Amino acid sequence: MSAWPIQTLRATVRLQFHRGFTLDQAVPLVPYFARLGISHVYASPLLAARAGSMHGYDVVDPTRVNPELGGEPALRRLVASLREHGMGLILDIVSNHMAVGGGDNPWWLDLLEWGRLSPYGEFFDIQWHSPDPLMEGQLLLPFLGSDYGVALQDATLPLVFNAESGTFHVEHYEHHFPICPGDYGELLRSDDNPNEALKALADRFSALSYQTDARSLAIPLKEELQQLVSDPHILQTIQRNLTHYDSKTEDGFQRLHQLLERQSYRLASWRTAADDINWRRFFDINELGGLRVERPAVFEATHGKIFQLIGEGLIDGLRIDHIDGLADPRSYCRKLRRRLDHLAQGRHLPIYVEKILGDGETLPTDWSVDGSTGYEFMNQLSLLQHDPDGEHVLGDLWKRRTERPSAFIEEAQLARQQILNGSLASDCESVAQALLQVARDDLMTRDLTLGSIRRVLQALIVHFPVYRTYITPMGRSARDEVFFQQAMDGARQTLSEADWPVLDSVAGWLGGQPWRRKPRGRSRKILKHACVRFQQLTSPAAAKAVEDTALYRSAVLLSRNDVGYNTEQFSAPVSDFHAVNQQRLASFPDNLLATATHDHKRGEDTRARLAVLSERSHWYAEQVELWRALARPLRHDDQLPSSADELILYQALLGSWPLDLRDDDQAGFADYAKRVWQWQQKALREAKLQSSWSAPNEAYENAAQAFTEQLLLAPEGELLRGALAKTVNSIAAAGALNGLAQTLLRMTVPGVPDLYQGNEYWDFSLVDPDNRRPVDYGRREQTLTATPVPELLSGWRDGRIKQDLIAQVLLLRTEHSELFRRGSYQALEVLGSQAHNVLAFAREHGGQRVIVIVPIRCATLLENSALPMVDALRWGDTRVVLPFDASDENLKGLFSSTAVTKNRELHVSAALGDFPVNLLIQHV
Repeated sequence: MSAWPIQTLRATVRLQFHRGFTLDQAVPLVPYFARLGISHVYASPLLAARAGSMHGYDVVDPTRVNPELGGEPALRRLVASLREHGMGLILDIVSNHMAVGGGDNPWWLDLLEWGRLSPYGEFFDIQWHSPDPLMEGQLLLPFLGSDYGVALQDATLPLVFNAESGTFHVEHYEHHFPICPGDYGELLRSDDNPNEALKALADRFSALSYQTDARSLAIPLKEELQQLVSDPHILQTIQRNLTHYDSKTEDGFQRLHQLLERQSYRLASWRTAADDINWRRFFDINELGGLRVERPAVFEATHGKIFQLIGEGLIDGLRIDHIDGLADPRSYCRKLRRRLDHLAQGRHLPIYVEKILGDGETLPTDWSVDGSTGYEFMNQLSLLQHDPDGEHVLGDLWKRRTERPSAFIEEAQLARQQILNGSLASDCESVAQALLQVARDDLMTRDLTLGSIRRVLQALIVHFPVYRTYITPMGRSARDEVFFQQAMDGARQTLSEADWPVLDSVAGWLGGQPWRRKPRGRSRKILKHACVRFQQLTSPAAAKAVEDTALYRSAVLLSRNDVGYNTEQFSAPVSDFHAVNQQRLASFPDNLLATATHDHKRGEDTRARLAVLSERSHWYAEQVELWRALARPLRHDDQLPSSADELILYQALLGSWPLDLRDDDQAGFADYAKRVWQWQQKALREAKLQSSWSAPNEAYENAAQAFTEQLLLAPEGELLRGALAKTVNSIAAAGALNGLAQTLLRMTVPGVPDLYQGNEYWDFSLVDPDNRRPVDYGRREQTLTATPVPELLSGWRDGRIKQDLIAQVLLLRTEHSELFRRGSYQALEVLGSQAHNVLAFAREHGGQRVIVIVPIRCATLLENSALPMVDALRWGDTRVVLPFDASDENLKGLFSSTAVTKNRELHVSAALGDFPVNLLIQHV
């Protein structure tokens, strides 16, 4: 299919596909991406997802490409266009889970219909054996909008016959719950108007209950039923039979209940999931069921279409979603690598894993993957752009005004306790029960109680410093031992001494004592099961507590609150940034580098602007006091919204305020207010303090919305609105300089730069769905032209300056591919009066050298500047020391017409005299 060989992976653009942005709609954009310098489109999941899905992670049928996106023909058209431009396709795949509930997942529906007789009974991660006799051998389905009895009483569980498929099911709004064909007999028999053919078929359906191969035998019976109901009299007979199951009547209530009791599932209110669910979900989302991809049959079934597309040369790399949800990520990745190497016929297809790395944690090098999706790089860059002097001032302001903890770890631990006793209570109990079985298996520990094991388990998870460990038959690795001992130390401080022996026992079971030392059989099996369950709990507990709770509660500075961030650290020295770049080059030189993702809480330039507040913390604290005073006319109740939510709102506004928003732009403010409220409602519910998704506090939400709308739209908010706009204008240039610096660094440090859709321009988005709004590619295509630097600088607010930076540097990466892919990385010393405001490094490979210079933490140098650029005179004697000879003649700046060097020193005033950041190429 290739028009010419696919280019080396050089730069990706992440595209979020859905029915509003299909594969065919991406085809005409390919030439633009090629001109921009992109080598690969990095696509969101493309397999058949739930109707209307905006993200594709809720797959319902992994055997086909999503028809809403145009199906496989559209995929082939997109790939053909990519090949014409020498470009490739990296595909995001979902191995951990698929969408359940509803009525559109054939595997799930088959499971409900046949229970453990279904071939899909082992596809989903279900605990069929339960200590609760009511749940033994049954699957809990917490999809009802009310309690089960109420649903029956309210007749929201009607029994339905589908004549086209010859099947019966119960409906509850969008959900379908199939009836086992072994129960069709009673539904087909009729004393009022007996039909011999129907009666005979009913008897054969009833006989299925005694057949071991009932599922296969039922297929022709359903076909026969389909044929019979073509007779309208027979169809009417069946419809009359269904009236006997009308739960609005007393007899119908009992009859329908008895029918449902015989199924392989138990219907229940959605609220029961937290305590009783007996199957693994994606986090706590009932509509996403965990898959057992470690089983060969599941691996093949879920990856078959992907492997077909790879075998045909349509896919050039994979991104694995939520790798930590799998039972054994290492084995999965290595198995996938072997398969890709076999299918790709000599080409290396990269594998990237979505992995949140904790403080001090690195991606395992024995997984046979090419790296992570780059969330940790967002954190490393962010730390570089925050001033350490602002941490105490901003922390004190937050604590004093909100009475919430200023230390993020305290907020996270409180959230973990809430999650483990709330939405993940059933998952936690499942692990405790598994550990109890291990205890009962040994005479020396059989007296340990479930209560003590439960307390120890929760204490460990509350203090767990990483998402998970990776226990093998040999136990915990030395790498994991460090993190496990941190959790042990924290747990020991919170548990009573009476529980310490239990803690030690649990530590031994969870990898301290390798399960391979156990003899084969039950003892080894239950120990391994406990270890796997524990590791599959710590990951969602961390995600729900940190990403979906604490990040919305703590706001010392929101630019340090994002997915993949080490939120307990406020800033880091330049030396740390250099160190992680050198480490990445040595271990994962093709790691993706992201500064924005579909998961981020705030856009890359929103965070870059907010980082400026760390440099102007005292001034910011003064502004907050002014805003609080100006906000008094907007309050109808002094307690609404809370001080914490008020401060969070101010930061969100400062970061996301559009650069083109004029004071008299009523339509612009109205649109902005809608975006902000959409974010704010989600933030309030995710924080789970004043409101939540499970129990929305409408009174509080209405008060918060009224406050925000008055602030942005009403005459009484004019003074506060003006004050906020003035503050935005005073930090906007410094924020834009941060944005340009992070853009250049993403494209020049070791790794593969990933551009999130539309972020060629400024990205002042908030959390999804705000960060997934339609992109105006027409405008971006028009502005991708050679534009004089003075014009880019004067019009910096429109975003063209960022687009031009991206295009020029990616063009340079195309011309010097190996220099950026494998070139050495050397930190360069900076001297002079403003040395602390400059970061510089060099890359070298095969007789070529590139020098990168970016300003950092320059808010003071930019004070009163209307441009995102430090005046050359303010750099004074600041200079970069070059550990090699360089003359002005062979050192060409990408954005500077002059490069002044003397005694192996490069003057920053010249290097950054024409453009805010710079990159210089030297041909050795």
